[in-house]
Amino acid sequence: MTIFNLAIIAHVDHGKTTLVDAILKQSDIFRDNQKEMGQKLLLDSNDLEKEKGITILSKNTAVLYKGAKINIIDTPGHADFGSEVERVLNMASGALLLVDAAEGPLPQTRFVLKKALDARLKIILFINKIDKKDARPKEVLREVENLFLEIADRDDVLEFTTLYGVGRAGKAFTYLPDNYTSDLAGDMTPLFETIINEIPDSHKNQDRPLQMLISTLDYDSYVGRLGIGKISQGKLKKGDKVSLVGKEGVVGTFTATKLYVNFGLERQEVDFIEAGDIATLAGVSDLQIGQTITSPEYPRALPAIEVTQPTIRITIGPNTSPVSGQEGEFVTSRQIKARLYRELETNLGLLVKDDPSGKKFIVSGRGELHLSILIETMRREGFEFEVSKPQVIYKQINGQKCEPYEEVTIDVDKEYVGVVSEQMGRRKGKLIDMHPVKDSTTRLVYKIPSINLIGVRSLLLTSTRGTAVINTYLLGYEPVGPAMGNIRNGVLISTHSGPTLTYGLVNAQMRGVLFYGPGEHVYEGMIVGISSSDRDIKINVCRAKKLTNHRSSGEGVKATLEPPTRLSLEQYLDFIGDDELLEVTPKHLRLRKRYLTDNQRKIAARQSS
Repeated sequence: MTIFNLAIIAHVDHGKTTLVDAILKQSDIFRDNQKEMGQKLLLDSNDLEKEKGITILSKNTAVLYKGAKINIIDTPGHADFGSEVERVLNMASGALLLVDAAEGPLPQTRFVLKKALDARLKIILFINKIDKKDARPKEVLREVENLFLEIADRDDVLEFTTLYGVGRAGKAFTYLPDNYTSDLAGDMTPLFETIINEIPDSHKNQDRPLQMLISTLDYDSYVGRLGIGKISQGKLKKGDKVSLVGKEGVVGTFTATKLYVNFGLERQEVDFIEAGDIATLAGVSDLQIGQTITSPEYPRALPAIEVTQPTIRITIGPNTSPVSGQEGEFVTSRQIKARLYRELETNLGLLVKDDPSGKKFIVSGRGELHLSILIETMRREGFEFEVSKPQVIYKQINGQKCEPYEEVTIDVDKEYVGVVSEQMGRRKGKLIDMHPVKDSTTRLVYKIPSINLIGVRSLLLTSTRGTAVINTYLLGYEPVGPAMGNIRNGVLISTHSGPTLTYGLVNAQMRGVLFYGPGEHVYEGMIVGISSSDRDIKINVCRAKKLTNHRSSGEGVKATLEPPTRLSLEQYLDFIGDDELLEVTPKHLRLRKRYLTDNQRKIAARQSS
C-alpha cells in the first residue's frame, strides 16, 4: 500500500484542525448518520483545547484515498508549543502549510515553515479562508513567496503547489475563484489529488532491519505504556522481539504484545506493521520519547529529537498560605515533584530541576502560555501549590551575558496605534516595520527583549479594548539590553483575615481596582486589588461599619460598590511582581505577598538592601 505522511502546519487560528475535520468527513470515515458528521474540531479532545480554541497537543489520524493511506499529523499553532511541532515533524514526508487569506503569514508561520524546511519536507501551500470579507489571497501569496526566499537554504523548495479554499466549508481549489460564494461547488478532491501527486511515498525500505523512532507516548489502562512513531524501515509482527535503544545503547529487549495503527478517530489493532506507516506499539515498559525500537540483530538508534531550549522559568512549590491544604488533594512537595517529573516524559519543551533553596522546583518552558497550560492541568488534577513570577533565562555566550529577544507582531485598529507605540516604547521595543494590512488595521512589528514582554499582552488588550492581536516569534539570544523600569502599579494588600464586607470594599475601591466582592475569604498579606498609584497600599477589606445608639448600619450616604475585576491565570502570571506569589488550588487563584505581614516585608527589604 502507498503511504503518505502529511503534517499540517500553520500559525495559530489559521484553520488546521477545521481543515482536518473536512478531510475526515469527506473520506468516508464516518457514516452519514454518525454524530461526528455534525461535530467540529474532532481532534481537539483535550478539555483545555476545547475551552481555549487552540491545539495544544499534536495528534495523528489517517484516511484512505484511491487505495492510498494518508497519515495526517495535526500540530499546534502557538509558538509556546513549538516542541510539539519539532518532535512530530520527523514522522512526516510532507507538510501542508495553511495561511489565512486575510492575515497572511505571521510569526509562527515563519517558525513552522523553517522547521519543515529543515526536516526536508515537501511543502504544499493552502491559502485558507478565502471567503472572508477582507481576504487578500493574491497579496498573501506574494508574502508567502517572500517568506520562502528569506528562510529557504536551497532552490528546489521555492517551487511549491498552491491551493485555495475554505476549510470550514470543506472546499479546495487549484485556482483562485474570481468571486467566491458559499454556493460555489467544490470539495476536498483537489487537496487529496495534490497530496498523492506531490508528497513522497513513505512505504519503502521494508526489507531492511526494523527501526522506529518514538515521537509520542500514550497510556492504556489495559496494556500500559504505548509508544507512537514512524517506522523508518523494516517490518514488525505482533509477538516479535524488539530492542529499545537510547543514547547510551541498548536499554533492554522486549516483546511487542500489541500493535495499532490509526484510522479516522480510532486506534485499530493489527497483527503487522511495516516501513512508512505511523504506528503504536505496546509491550515496551521503559519507553521514552527519542528512543528507537529496533530488531535485536540491528540495535542502532536513529538521530535523537532536538527541540529548542526554554526561554522562561518559574518556581513551583507547596502552598504556604494560611489556607493551605484546605482545597487540594495533592499538596506535598513529594507529590508535586512526582507530577512535574512525570510531565517531562511527554513534554519535551519543559525542563524541571530542584531548587537548591528547599522544597521547590524550577520549571522552565517556552513561554507563559506553555507554563500556564501545565499549571492549569495540575490544578484540575487536584494539585495545590504556589508559583513565582516568570523570569527569563539568561545565557553566557562568548563570555557575554545574553538574553532572549523576540519579534512581536501587533495588528491593531488605527485609533490605537499611538497607545501601542507608547507601551512598546516604555518596554524598550524597537519598531522594525509598520504597514496597513486592512482598511482600518495597522500591523506593527517590534524587536524586544523577552523579559520586557512579560505582562504586555493583558496590558495591550485592556488599553485597546480587546481589539489588538499579538503574536511573537523567538529570534534568539543577544547581549543584555537596557533595563526596563517598573511600569506596573502597586497593589492593595489586605491587613486582616476573614470575609470581605461591603463597607471595607467601598472604602478600598477609592484606592484602586478590586479583585473581590463581598463575602469572599481573604487573609493578611493577600493582594485584593490594583492600586491607583505606583505604590502598595495596605487596606482592611474586612472592616464593618460601627453601630451606635443614634445610627444603624446602612444609614447615611450610600456608596455604589463596583463589580470586581476577575483575572485569568494568564493575566495573573502577567501581573505578578517579584515579591509576590500566586496561590493555585483546584478552586481558587489568589495573589499574595511573599512575606505576609508588614513586619516580615520590612525585615526582608532591609536584608535585600
